[in-house]
Amino acid sequence: MSTLGNTAVTSEIIARAVKEFGTPFYLYDERMILDKCLEVLKMPNAFGLHVGYAMKANSSRALLQLITGLGIDLDLSSLNEGLRAHMAGIPYSRMMLTTQDVPRGRSRHDLEELMLKGMKYNVCSLRQLHLIADFAVANRIKLCIRLHPGVGSGESVTRNTGDKYSCFGIHLNDLEKALAFADEKGIVFDEIHMHIGSGGDPDLWRANIDRELSCVEQLSDVQIVNLGGGFKEARMPDEKPADIQQLGLYARRKFHEFYERTGRKLIMAIEPGTFIVANAGFVVTSVVDKKSTGEDGFNFLIADAGMEANTRPLLYGARHPFYVVSKTGKLLSSEFDLSELYPEADYRVIVGRCCESGDSQSLDSQGHIIPRLMANPAVDDILVIGGAGAYVSAMCLANYNSYVQPAEILLRSNGSMCVIRKEQTLEQVVENELFL
Repeated sequence: MSTLGNTAVTSEIIARAVKEFGTPFYLYDERMILDKCLEVLKMPNAFGLHVGYAMKANSSRALLQLITGLGIDLDLSSLNEGLRAHMAGIPYSRMMLTTQDVPRGRSRHDLEELMLKGMKYNVCSLRQLHLIADFAVANRIKLCIRLHPGVGSGESVTRNTGDKYSCFGIHLNDLEKALAFADEKGIVFDEIHMHIGSGGDPDLWRANIDRELSCVEQLSDVQIVNLGGGFKEARMPDEKPADIQQLGLYARRKFHEFYERTGRKLIMAIEPGTFIVANAGFVVTSVVDKKSTGEDGFNFLIADAGMEANTRPLLYGARHPFYVVSKTGKLLSSEFDLSELYPEADYRVIVGRCCESGDSQSLDSQGHIIPRLMANPAVDDILVIGGAGAYVSAMCLANYNSYVQPAEILLRSNGSMCVIRKEQTLEQVVENELFL
């Protein structure tokens, strides 16, 4: 049995799934998702822990049901995410909306309706605050306030949400103005939120705890301190995941120190997404062709899914582990053991079918192709892209070149497999288009 990463997925399971469902498809490991949820729920804390899953990482209905079934609530980035989660049977009282959007018209009506049903609203700008103030006060609804710390950290520039290049939250320079308006209106903030980025430096995450607690001293009604998410997960062998136990111990100490200084016991809140689902997901593809661009060029493996199924490498040079599996289920190479390969002969490039030069699964942040060490598969063998549970299916470029969105398959804890989202049809791609 040859496992793929630290999951229950084996090369034999991959071959069985390919035979049953055809490629391409997304595959998720239920056991790993549940284990990661339990790990997060055990994070050390001082006076209580509230966990909200960052739904934008992967919004698949079945996964939402698994995650919320363990007592984890939802962090929303749009009203539609809330409506979608409710369709999965999750009550609005288990959701908090944190969005750049300023709801108007129908969206404004939906926002107010969902707030009346228990959804928490995290105010992220002075304009949002001004627009919701009268409604919140009239209905005695407490709000959360998101602050922009001026300092951020992420795996890339585009995943840094706290420095001057991003505009998430009310900047600390405007905090006094926001609090004066809130006092004038009678608004109550019972939660404060500060998120500095995805996959960033743990030291800066710790520093953000100190910064956020200093702001709490100006907000006497705050009971929950939301530290955001952004815990780094290690997709590649040379990456180191965040030690959430150590981060939790640091936070617990700081929350105790705050209590000793102020007499206030604060609940800690976190919003992991990637940390829970990233390494539980795979994009499973087949080799449909092989090409070479000469002695000074590259050896290309053409897969039946690429940038339209996983746009992260093209978007910001994200790296994913590769596994090569024969159609009979033999693991030919794994990103985590390349010892039997030869650098002189085994560097290859995985590309998709799209009419784009950037349709590669291995690019640097400037969009240049980076050949990677892997076995030489035959046509019809299987290429598996790991670390694909977060921001892959949810962020795919489905329908570019009129390709359809792949199916999603769940490997259950008992070893069975089930379809949790059917493959899209071409009729569904064009169903909203109208003739002249």
